[in-house]
Amino acid sequence: MTQNPARGGLLLGFSAYLLWGFLPLYFKAIHHVGPVEIVSHRIVWSLFVLGLLAALWRKWSGIRAALATPRLVMTLTLTAALIGINWLVYIYAVVSGHVLEGSLGYYLNPLVNVLLGVLLLNERLSLFQKIAVGLAATGVAILAAGAGSALWISLSLAGSFALYGYLRKVAPVDSLEGLSIETIVLTPLALAWILWAQQSGDGGFLRDRTTDILLILGGAVTAIPLLLFTAAARRLPYSTLGFLQYVAPSLQFLLAVLVFGEPLTTAHAICFALIWTALVVFIVEGVRTGRAAARARRDA
Repeated sequence: MTQNPARGGLLLGFSAYLLWGFLPLYFKAIHHVGPVEIVSHRIVWSLFVLGLLAALWRKWSGIRAALATPRLVMTLTLTAALIGINWLVYIYAVVSGHVLEGSLGYYLNPLVNVLLGVLLLNERLSLFQKIAVGLAATGVAILAAGAGSALWISLSLAGSFALYGYLRKVAPVDSLEGLSIETIVLTPLALAWILWAQQSGDGGFLRDRTTDILLILGGAVTAIPLLLFTAAARRLPYSTLGFLQYVAPSLQFLLAVLVFGEPLTTAHAICFALIWTALVVFIVEGVRTGRAAARARRDA
C-alpha cells in the first residue's frame, strides 16, 4: 500500500469501479437464476470470503467490538438494507435488459451526493452546481416522459448507493469490519431464501456445475469491490469518490449498447447528453473551487 493516503484511495476507488463496470458480464452469465436468489448467494458466499479475510488479517476482535456497539450496529443494519436493495435492483436491471437504466442510475449518483450534502449537511450549492443539478433533473424528466417505464431502476440505484456511501463514510468502522457486519445481518434472510428456493424446486443451485461455480464466485465478486470502495471512501473526499464513479457507468453504457444490443432511444440519448453535460459542469466547478481553496490556504 502506498504511503500517500489520497493516492492509495484513488487506486482503491478506481479498482472498485473498474470491477463494477464489468459486473454485467457476470450477471448475464447467470441470467437464468432469479435476481433474489443471485443476491442471496452473493451474501452467503461473501460471508465465507470475509470470514477468511478476517482470520488472515486478524480482524475478528474489531468485528466483535463493533457488534458490541448498538448505535454502530443500527447504522450498519441500515447500510446492509440499502446495499441489498441496490444489488437486487441492479441484478434485475441486467437480467431484464435494462443495463442502460442501470448505468444512468450510477451517472446520477454523484449529483444525488450533492443533494444529500444540501439536505443532510446544510451545504450550499454554487450557481454552476445548481445548473448541473437542473440539467440532470431535465434529463430525467425527458426520459420519464419519453421512455420512463424503467426509470425507477435509475432512481433507486442512485438513491440507495448515495445513501450507502454517505453512511459508510461517516460510520466509525473500517471497511472489512463494516462489510462483515452488514453481511452477517443479511445472511439469515439470504440463507432462508436459498433453502426455500431449493425445497420448492425453483432453486438454481446444484443444477449444473458451471452455474454452481459462478454462484460461489459471487462471494468474491461481491466482497472485493465493496472492500475496495469502502477503503477508498475512508481515504478520499466524498466528491473525489464521486468523480471516480464515472468509470463504472461508462463501461456499463458501452456494454449495454455495443455488447448487449440494448436500444438507445431518442429519450435515452437526450437524457444521457444532459447528464454528461451536467457532469462536465460539475467537474469543472469542482476543479475551480478546489484550486480557489488551495490558493486561500497558501495565502493564509
